[in-house]
Amino acid sequence: MKRLFTTTLLLLGLLFGPAAGAGPRYVLKFATLAPPGSTWMNLLEDWGEAVKVRSEGRLVFKFYPGGVQGDEPDVLKKIRFNQLQGAALTGYGMGRIYSPARVLELPFLFNDYAEIDFVREHFMPEFEQGFRDHGYELLGWMEVGFVYFFSKQPIHSFDDLKQQRIWLWQGDPLGEALFRASGLAPVPLSITDVFTSLSTGLLDTVYCTPLAAIALQWFTKVGYVTELPMANGIGGLLVSRRFFDRLPPDLQQILRDTGREASRELIRATRVDNAKSIEVLKEEGLEFMFGPEDLDPAELVAMRDKAAQELTRQNYIPAELLQRTRRLLHEFRSSRAGAASGSGGE
Repeated sequence: MKRLFTTTLLLLGLLFGPAAGAGPRYVLKFATLAPPGSTWMNLLEDWGEAVKVRSEGRLVFKFYPGGVQGDEPDVLKKIRFNQLQGAALTGYGMGRIYSPARVLELPFLFNDYAEIDFVREHFMPEFEQGFRDHGYELLGWMEVGFVYFFSKQPIHSFDDLKQQRIWLWQGDPLGEALFRASGLAPVPLSITDVFTSLSTGLLDTVYCTPLAAIALQWFTKVGYVTELPMANGIGGLLVSRRFFDRLPPDLQQILRDTGREASRELIRATRVDNAKSIEVLKEEGLEFMFGPEDLDPAELVAMRDKAAQELTRQNYIPAELLQRTRRLLHEFRSSRAGAASGSGGE
């Protein structure tokens, strides 16, 4: 009888003790191309820790860094099959869910971060709803940064680029439109194949940000970098609505709140580290060349508009959204010019 009484007390403790009050434990399996130890991965891990602490362990991340779950199309397929629940995606992956957001990646459209921030803030509610309508919750925005060409051979013009074996992220409509508009003939490959292809000579030119070139070690295979930024690469922190909608309201709010906080820090740190990375690349002996002054601005505008025309014709980026973007840029530039004029141009 004593043993039976003890066993009964133990069972009651398991059923109604502290563990029962803690609620269910949700695991968010989250993939990213960001390598371990990179700026992006460190901040994602900080985000995961914040979620764990604020949820008192009821919601935890399991991260899969460095592309171990495959390229972004592979990751999205695994999310559809519930093998993963979320990911930090670049614009390439985001475009497979909700392509209008990539208006912020159009080549040669934005001059600086201030312009990007202004337009992005204007469109964020619309973008969040767009991803929601396509089965995802956009928890935070991030950036990859301004993208440049990295090459084994000196590049002084677009004619030089036309002689190179240039990587194109396989299946990327925006990249394809830009390359066609500029007359380049790329080599389409998965991003996970780039390092090996640079090593074997299948590729001799790639495009990425300074920070990504270091994080992915691509810089070790090249010697030259263009100073002409093509576009500002975007990114997002996304989770499937199937997973998100199963969470209790308080955990949904924790994910939203911490996602916004992580987003602000990711954008800030990425911009700082991209600037630092340029100096690191110079110290490593990479030579910078082919800047904006080496091209006729009208030539850049013609390439940009030709690529944009193709993307709007496909409705990959709606024409109406592009028009609004241009109106916002005109408004911002006029306002900034007026402010500079009013302060004596200082």
